[in-house]
Amino acid sequence: MDIEQIRKFCLSLPHATERVQWGNDLLFCIGNKMFAVAGMDAKYPTKLSFKCTPEKFAELIERDDVVPAPYVARYHWVGLEKWDAIPQRELKELLKNAYQLVHDKLPKKVRQELVKG
Repeated sequence: MDIEQIRKFCLSLPHATERVQWGNDLLFCIGNKMFAVAGMDAKYPTKLSFKCTPEKFAELIERDDVVPAPYVARYHWVGLEKWDAIPQRELKELLKNAYQLVHDKLPKKVRQELVKG
């Protein structure tokens, strides 16, 4: 997947939003909390980072081109050093899971406001 495919997929998730932060990072959020970050500056080695479960984190970082995400690895975020480090179908499932993990940790009031729209 490339950045545009990832952007389109992430924004297709209910109530997902995007914003640019830290100069040149594209953040995908639910309830103002990040679930994935795409690095838009070619000089940085990490192309895409996202949250995952502790078990999936341990599994993914064993793969080529998948590393603990800079600054947020302690929260079980992985970083992809290549856009195609993970096959498209699997990456979509991982991004959906990242979205759900963050959504489920949102305060109840925020989750209720999302449903109201």
